[in-house]
Amino acid sequence: MTTTAHLVRVNPVDLFLAEITEGSGISTDAWTEDASLDATVPHWRFECDGAEAIAAELSGWYDAAITIDRAVRRPIPGGEAVELDLSWVEDGVPHAAHQVHLVTVDGDRISRDTVFCGGRWSAALLAEMEAAREH
Repeated sequence: MTTTAHLVRVNPVDLFLAEITEGSGISTDAWTEDASLDATVPHWRFECDGAEAIAAELSGWYDAAITIDRAVRRPIPGGEAVELDLSWVEDGVPHAAHQVHLVTVDGDRISRDTVFCGGRWSAALLAEMEAAREH
């Protein structure tokens, strides 16, 4: 008797979020070959094109095991808006970040990610922000 394995289509945003938490970097698996990244980060904005270039760039962002403390996912025309609160430990120091990804999905791959990132905040800066919130 022969069995046939059924291919399961994985939502590319689910795959991307799973790779963020693993700390092994980002693969090209969720991205179209000609995907584009448009990233706004503190004091800078840049773009890169192609799955390999995007994977290389984002692997530098997500190179440690990360906890997604909060994810708000909203459908938008052609894709999904994903708001993330992230935390991780870097060189023994807790860090956090707040990001929004406006993801365009073509079929079963991401073709565009427009990212807004507030930066990487160390434990000292997080404590300072918390103190400011209490006033």
